[in-house]
Parts: sequence; C-alpha cells; structure tokens
Amino acid sequence: MAERYPLPDLNTLPEDIRDRILQVQEKAGFIPNVFLAFARRPAEWRAFFAYHDALMEPEGAGRSSNLTKGDREMIVTATSSANHCLYCVVAHGALLRIYEKKPLVADQVAVNWRKADISARQHAMLEFAMKVCLAAHEIGEADFEALHAHGLDDEDIWDIAAITAFFGLSNRMANFTGMLPNPEFYLLGRTPREKKPAG
Repeated sequence: MAERYPLPDLNTLPEDIRDRILQVQEKAGFIPNVFLAFARRPAEWRAFFAYHDALMEPEGAGRSSNLTKGDREMIVTATSSANHCLYCVVAHGALLRIYEKKPLVADQVAVNWRKADISARQHAMLEFAMKVCLAAHEIGEADFEALHAHGLDDEDIWDIAAITAFFGLSNRMANFTGMLPNPEFYLLGRTPREKKPAG
C-alpha cells in the first residue's frame, strides 16, 4: 500500500504545512510519517491537525482539562490497539512512556490495559474509551456516573470520547494506507535520558 500512496516530497508542500513539519522535525529530531502521509491532501491535513491539536493540546485552544497529556496518549494507545493500528500504537505508545515517565506502561496498555500499572482513575477512563471505541451505542448514564466517581466531569468525558473517535479515523487511515511507524518511535522513552552536566 505504501507504494500506492508514497510520502510526498517535503519541498513540494504548501509553505504553512512545510513550516509546521519542519518545526516538528526540529523538536523530535525526525519527521513522523503521519505528517507527510496526510500532506498529499493539504486541506485535509490542515483540518486533521487542527482537530488533533484542539484535542491533544487543549491549553493551546484556551481550554482547561482534567486529563493529563499522559492520559490522552493512554487513550490513543489502548484504543489504537483495539483497532489494530501499528502506527498509532507505536507512535503514541512512545509519547505515553515519555509523559508518564514509565518505560513499561505503553506495552502493558497496548496488550492488556486491564492489567497495566495504571491508576484506578485511568482504568475507568480506558474502560469508557474502549466502550466508545467498540460499543458506543451501548453508552448510558451509568458510564458517566462511573467516571464522575473518579473526579472526571462531563467535559472530560467529552474529551475521552472525542479523542477515541478522532483516532479511530486516524487508525483506519493509517491501516488503509499501510503507514508504518518511524524506527525512532520504538526506542523513545524506554530508557531514562541522561542528565546533562550543569554549567
């Protein structure tokens, strides 16, 4: 499939998209394949990443949330595993390890989140996310009450559902196009970073 939808040349992309991708490259040290894969359709790229940023970086949209960055990446990792999306499990699993500062957590969440070393609140969060992912038509008042008991409000619950639904789209596009994770993602967050000497 990758031959059918080859990654576009960065230099052929519109300036705003190219600038954003170069910013990502400068921060990460590489260009995640998703940024180039979706850039074949600039209007869709802009819409996709605008929604991505609003969900995953709500403070940038002027909105507060009780979900941490680690919580958000945990939702993506667990639901992407349910959707059999190699790209998103590996890429967002790397971010999960970094934000949670736990080198084992992403593998645990991807394979069996019910047995992962996570908090009771995160367990309830993932239980709801998986229901949105696999059986959204069954959601009822009891699901909201279970999350309220862990201090999550209705806006947080919206976030959980929206992140799950958005990455359901991403999972399906990654699978259909044959998008593979960058090799760099596999090692990120697995070993503690060496502290730079002071001075």
